Amino acid sequence: MEQKHQILIVDDDAKLRELLTQYLEGYGYSVSTLHSGEGILDEIRENRPEIIILDIMMPVKDGLEVLRDLRPHSNIPVIMLTAKGEDTDRIVGLELGADDYISKPFNPRELLARIKAVLRRSTDPIRLASPAAGQIKVAGMILHVAHQKLEIDGESLELSSTEFKLLKALMENPGRPLTRDSLMTSVWGKDFNAFDRSIDVHISKLRAILKPYPDHESRIRTVWGTGYMFVSEE
Repeated sequence: MEQKHQILIVDDDAKLRELLTQYLEGYGYSVSTLHSGEGILDEIRENRPEIIILDIMMPVKDGLEVLRDLRPHSNIPVIMLTAKGEDTDRIVGLELGADDYISKPFNPRELLARIKAVLRRSTDPIRLASPAAGQIKVAGMILHVAHQKLEIDGESLELSSTEFKLLKALMENPGRPLTRDSLMTSVWGKDFNAFDRSIDVHISKLRAILKPYPDHESRIRTVWGTGYMFVSEE
């Protein structure tokens, strides 16, 4: 059975959430919802959505604030919903890392078309990443680019989007120290504050994934004062 695409809708309008859920589920999508941005990181970790529909105009914390908090932790595609349709909202949203926007009121068919387009764009760079059609083999480890999976000793390991991009950057540069800034740019596509330590958290997660494999648990080495390096020698 083909796996359904998972969509997360974040909007304080209960009627709209219900309408969109019914509509998108009718087209084979799996939908989860939140009435605010609170708890969005927990929701992402639990349900691993492939795209987020995020309303800008919400009480307490608006969608732009939610997106600003989200981007250091996740590169999941985001479509912003705005009742204003003003250029400033759209520009700020795109600058913060939104992938698309749509103004309320909107036709659900238009939203569906935009969802399909964003999902296609989010996978195209992976499919076109290399002429070799997507395997990076270093020191007995195989990174399957098209499926964002790591293979070690014949065992297939799931990676989050961030873990995948981080490991890909390291494995493409074996033996070469990479700075935190360059790794953050590889993962999130933009420069972050030099004091941002979120990259260290993701490195810790990758090390935890490799720890059960004695030949590979020390592949990611800390280069003090610089960043990290993938060690390729056996």
